[in-house]
Amino acid sequence: MGVIEAHAVSKRYRGTLALDRLELDIPAGQIYGFLGPNGAGKTTTIRLLLGLHRPTQGTVRIAGRDAWTEPVAAHRHCAYVASEAMLWPALTGAETFEYLENLRGGCDRDYRDVLIERFDFDPHKKVRALSKGNRQKVQLVAAFATRAEILILDEPTSGLDPLMEAAFRETVGEARERGQTVFLSSHILSEVEALCDRIGILRAGRLIDEGTLAQLRHLSARTVEVNFAESGVDIAALRALGGVEVADYSDHHAVLQIRGSMGPLLSALTRLPVTTIDSREPSLEEIFLIHYHGRDDRGPSRTDAMPEGAALPGPSR
Repeated sequence: MGVIEAHAVSKRYRGTLALDRLELDIPAGQIYGFLGPNGAGKTTTIRLLLGLHRPTQGTVRIAGRDAWTEPVAAHRHCAYVASEAMLWPALTGAETFEYLENLRGGCDRDYRDVLIERFDFDPHKKVRALSKGNRQKVQLVAAFATRAEILILDEPTSGLDPLMEAAFRETVGEARERGQTVFLSSHILSEVEALCDRIGILRAGRLIDEGTLAQLRHLSARTVEVNFAESGVDIAALRALGGVEVADYSDHHAVLQIRGSMGPLLSALTRLPVTTIDSREPSLEEIFLIHYHGRDDRGPSRTDAMPEGAALPGPSR
């Protein structure tokens, strides 16, 4: 049984189907990446996980608790970072940390101090004077300092510079070492690719693919670039190979797209005047774009454009 579960979950808003029979089963200790463009249903999913909205159909469970009917029990297990920080402008960062700690009933203060230093955050400034990135740091420090069993992160690095993105990755790595579960919704595909054990791709409310990065690559072709010692090499033998597409060929250079085994291609290349061969797997960005070449007849939902409520480290009802 996973610590984050969604079984046959659908959600409608005034006739618009925002989520369509969503299935999630995320085990303890996994870093799970949740991908999809604006309007795909990511924010709707997070609202359901947090118990802020009721599923039209199906059930959502957090650490074995129903997110809608047992929200208080569910929230004891999780901390949340919103894509837009909704904080108290008159409080300083330190006062915000203290207030959130009291709401939750405690945190790891020593680790919070480590995070404040790591994220280069000045806790003495009032929230109203903070930039978007620094407001995001407040959320990140507060959430990770809870040491919560489950971290639900919605675009957590929004507004952060590259150095702070590196600090975030380090912090997620520490969460993994402690066995925490992270649900990471992000538009930064390189971030998801670097951090996540498993990835789900959402389109128009449907989970259209899910798996490890290696498993997701099954739909994508490997790119092979070949340089020849002379121009005008006859590559008819390459074109005749099954699973090989010549994407580009000019002078001394060919770009090939390969599906399946590399064996037949390598065998054919041994008979040609090859100087170098460079092969690479598709990136997560390429995999993501492949999934969006097709068209969904129903079209994307518009519910993710609804105003967000923020709850940190966990919402109350």
